[in-house]
Amino acid sequence: MTLMQLESFTAGQWVGPSGKTRKICSAVTGEEIAVAGSDGLDFQAMVDYAKQKGGPVLRAMTFHDRARMLKAVATYLNERREPLYELSYKTGATLADSKVDIDGGIGTMFVYASKGRREMPDGHIYPDGDLEVLSRNGTFLGQHYCTPLLGVAVHINAFNFPMWGMLEKLAPTLLAGVPAIVKPATSTSYLTEACVKLMVESGILPDGAIQLIMGGTGDLLDRLECQDVVSFTGSAKTASYLKSNDNILKNGVRFVAEQDSLNASVLGPDASPDTPEFDLFIKEASREITAKAGQKCTAIRRMMVPNERVKDVIAAMSARFDKTVIGDPAAEGTRMGALASLDQKRDVLEKAAEIATECELAYGDQDAVQLNGEGLANGAFVSPMLFHCKNPDTATIVHSTEAFGPVATVMGYRDLSHAIELMNKGGGSLVASVITYDPSVAQQLTMGAAAFHGRLYFNNRDSMKESTGHGSPLPHMVHGGPGRAGGGEELGGVRGVTHYMQRTAIQGSPDLLTAIGGTYVKGAKFIEPPAHPFTRTFNELQIGETVHTASRKVTLEDIEHFAHFTGDTFYAHMDEEAAAANPFFPGRVAHGYLLLSFAAGLFVEPNPGPVLANTGLNDLSFQKPVSAGDEVRVSLTVKRKTIRTDEYGEVRWHVNMFNQDDEQVAEYELLTMVAFERT
Repeated sequence: MTLMQLESFTAGQWVGPSGKTRKICSAVTGEEIAVAGSDGLDFQAMVDYAKQKGGPVLRAMTFHDRARMLKAVATYLNERREPLYELSYKTGATLADSKVDIDGGIGTMFVYASKGRREMPDGHIYPDGDLEVLSRNGTFLGQHYCTPLLGVAVHINAFNFPMWGMLEKLAPTLLAGVPAIVKPATSTSYLTEACVKLMVESGILPDGAIQLIMGGTGDLLDRLECQDVVSFTGSAKTASYLKSNDNILKNGVRFVAEQDSLNASVLGPDASPDTPEFDLFIKEASREITAKAGQKCTAIRRMMVPNERVKDVIAAMSARFDKTVIGDPAAEGTRMGALASLDQKRDVLEKAAEIATECELAYGDQDAVQLNGEGLANGAFVSPMLFHCKNPDTATIVHSTEAFGPVATVMGYRDLSHAIELMNKGGGSLVASVITYDPSVAQQLTMGAAAFHGRLYFNNRDSMKESTGHGSPLPHMVHGGPGRAGGGEELGGVRGVTHYMQRTAIQGSPDLLTAIGGTYVKGAKFIEPPAHPFTRTFNELQIGETVHTASRKVTLEDIEHFAHFTGDTFYAHMDEEAAAANPFFPGRVAHGYLLLSFAAGLFVEPNPGPVLANTGLNDLSFQKPVSAGDEVRVSLTVKRKTIRTDEYGEVRWHVNMFNQDDEQVAEYELLTMVAFERT
């Protein structure tokens, strides 16, 4: 068999292995399948290429441009998955495992593409939080803005998810406008290389947006500066070694770590064997122990169950393991494949032996593993292993040692306080799950354990059909955890994008902040439009264009008609004496929604034009009541513009309503879809 010569992608060129190389073996058969090495790479040239070539092009694109780029890449990969599945079998992954890795990674790119278009502006700067008024008259304001770092992101990934691990970091990085240098774990890097080759082949990403190291990182970390980021997934030992690099410390290089995690799962005290929750707990735990042969950073390592349920849980888990077919991941019927390498197998068995010094092995005979398939004698296969810890309060190894494979430990708890104590003994984890139908159990465990866990996953009979599972990090939610889990944070929607950006407090006048953020800030100068804004197309409208309407008097007849027509006869609108007794009202007042209707009537342009539809109303507030006899007028200002399709875009309008004394009585944001100019 010809060995795959794995290539690095550096400064726009594919470079084969040279110097000291490493041979890679199939996890299934143990035969050599590839060789990798990075001794000949010029790491300074890679850093320079990313910063000088990739960064400027990415930053010149808007968030929406980059989101469309991500969607195009994800679509390209999605249409070419089959060869990736075939290659993935060599990592020991079943087809179901591979779909989590390959489809999950591509899906994450799709989610970030969508979030970039829906939740971020069609511009180059991201506003973080609300505007802060720093002066009495509003002439001096503050706003936090996020801008792309002017460096490179170095992604050092783990062996267990060679595609998802790369794409879940790459998607928010590229959306932020930062180029990346990707370094996969060597043992499964051939799948990462195949994915990167597809991305490069697509021609969608600009030059320098992504580079690939197939082998060690050499002196790369010594060449990073304060604008660079290192995002690492792997062991706590390796993370500690990397982030203690003198150059990383000296230059304050951002270092994000996602590392060891002794994730827990708790069976609620209400979940007896005759409940749906008990069955759900067994199903979830057994799946998390066997999926990817337990090689998941979110896999369940410790199971806390009521003392009286320990035997029931062990019996039910053992019965499910008996039905788990282990073997060639490509063979029909196989449910659990191999560990990623023989080195990994040795490590798992060593760690399991350590756990066995203070726990009793309840399931898992390594000498009796029956394998499904041929030629597997030299593969990295192990049996699921289930331990029972009889003394979890005095045990230490089970709360500090992770066997990164199909290994978990059951331990009993006396009450919820004891369960919380055991959960937190792990010293911080990525995720803990709680299977319960009792809301009070969920509330107590959240208050006692949330601070030690990056994610708490609750499930029961009501949600189990649609839940995503204990071990599924979602791009919408934070992935990371405190303490031994690394103290880092990935994903979490737009939060993940801002990890590759600098948050800066910008202070200045409304006009300056409007120019900087591309969004109208209240108090900035108005622009007089040449015609009514509703007659102007999306591309004609300018930020700050404002129409000031005439006034309209509000009459008692208006208030009573609106009340009877809508059925809103609330006393504040209909009973003078009761309304006057209310400290907020001077007497009978106009309905807030009547005022909104009057506002629309004042600023609308009735004839057909580019405005296609109203699609929303945000941040409505009323500052002062309006009584019969008062007059109201409106200012309507173009606040922000966002392209949505090739035919129309979203325009957000800032609406202010004033009374006859120029006092503001209401304020809100109006959303409309406006057509482009026809050409």
